[in-house]
Amino acid sequence: MKNSTASTIKRAERFQVVLIGEGIIVGGIAGLMVILYRIFLEYAGEWLQRILAYIGQSPIRMAVWFGVLLILAVVVGKLVDYEPLISGSGIPQLEGEMSGKIDQVWWKVLPAKFLGGFLCILGGMSLGREGPSIQLGAMAGKGISKGLDRGKTEERFLLTCGASAGLSAAFQAPLAGVMFSLEEVHKNFSVSVLISVMSASVTADFLASAVMGVDSVFTFDLVDALPREYYGLLLILGFVLGILGAFYNWFTLKVQSLYNRAKFLNTTTKLMIPFACAGILGFTMPEILGSGHSVIEWLTGGEGVMLHMVLIILISKFIFSAVCFGSGAPGGIFFPLLVLGGCIGGAFGLISVKYFGLDAMYVNNIVLLSMAGYFTAIVRAPLTGIILIFEMTGSVSQMLSLTLVSIVAYITATLLRSKPIYESLLERLLRKQGEAVPENHGQKVLADFVIMHGSRLAGKTISEVEWPQNCLLVAIRREGEELIPRGRTRLMASDTIVTLTDERDSGSVHDKMEELCKCVLIQDVVK
Repeated sequence: MKNSTASTIKRAERFQVVLIGEGIIVGGIAGLMVILYRIFLEYAGEWLQRILAYIGQSPIRMAVWFGVLLILAVVVGKLVDYEPLISGSGIPQLEGEMSGKIDQVWWKVLPAKFLGGFLCILGGMSLGREGPSIQLGAMAGKGISKGLDRGKTEERFLLTCGASAGLSAAFQAPLAGVMFSLEEVHKNFSVSVLISVMSASVTADFLASAVMGVDSVFTFDLVDALPREYYGLLLILGFVLGILGAFYNWFTLKVQSLYNRAKFLNTTTKLMIPFACAGILGFTMPEILGSGHSVIEWLTGGEGVMLHMVLIILISKFIFSAVCFGSGAPGGIFFPLLVLGGCIGGAFGLISVKYFGLDAMYVNNIVLLSMAGYFTAIVRAPLTGIILIFEMTGSVSQMLSLTLVSIVAYITATLLRSKPIYESLLERLLRKQGEAVPENHGQKVLADFVIMHGSRLAGKTISEVEWPQNCLLVAIRREGEELIPRGRTRLMASDTIVTLTDERDSGSVHDKMEELCKCVLIQDVVK
């Protein structure tokens, strides 16, 4: 039988060989799909620029374009109503699927996400291609799994392969595709998944290079690696990026909450807001539209870059990106947050040149480092951020400084108790679907309790005792030795019980444990 335990174990023994072949298949199909998606998005960006140039300052043409944007909002709204799981980047949906809490219908997600993402970019929304590419790749992997009649265990491997292929094809960054899939999606570095994911990622990258060329996504003019004398500035930069990354997570979730609280808005009317904003910005600040690739080119071009302009673009792009993503539009935050990180780096670099003696030739280095650090602070995947940036830019000379900035940003965001953005988005998605989400109960608390002579615990086995809720028995200490608590372990007077509980429950657990451990005989005499 296919679903029998013996069959599953037998197939698992051949996983490493089988999954290489399946990884290549998934990488090929997912890679071609994402390449097609990239081509469509490039056309969408070009068409948008031509439309804005054609409209000019004609009031009639401008009015017609706003009408078109509203139609686009209606179509995208219908797509989201048809398949709600295409909303947002798609990465939280994939993580939910990997944990068994979400079951996406692959044949519905693929066309809806593809078309929805294309229409959003055509309308000028500030969204990225990476989240949809990862979701499209994963759903291609799921479709192949269903077609080959694979079990759930193998299906999750193919989902991971598809996600890796999607990111690899989206950015032509095969190593980042592998690392992101293992670090963020599968959360497992076993040999079986590593080899299969590498097969899928390299296959997708090969196809993307053959179709799209081998040029890096970003072309940075870096003169040399940043000298060690400036590493003090990098510590400050990492600290700033950690704070701003935590703020980005808070602000993005806050905007999403504001949309959800507006009960008078439905799916379509929510989308009309960012589409209308895109229409206004198209005639006032067109550089804010889209994912923001042109902003990075301008920042690193070295001509006409003024601090006040960088700050204006940073703030405008920051707010517009949150408005777009919070509406539930099909699109990612991955690429826009890299652009925001680049703008933060550009501003920091210009300030450092003016006030801290940084040589102007190293401003581009700061831009690059900030992209990695900001990504790390928000997503909390430092290895992916470091590898992604040097693959996207083609520069491998910044590894030490990249690592330093990313680590400081990571620590700062963690100390601020900012949860990784995709984890927060997944929790919200699960709550929306009625799934139970574990609450944050604070830190864990270890406590010791001594069993007194004459207590109700003395002489009883652990299984016979009604212990407080939300309390875990960690160990039993007896005469200098530590015992592992088991149901048949018999408790004795003078034993020390070690418990673990959440900070929230520590007070009530402490009182109940003290009640259980105290001498009942003395209590009866007093009474």
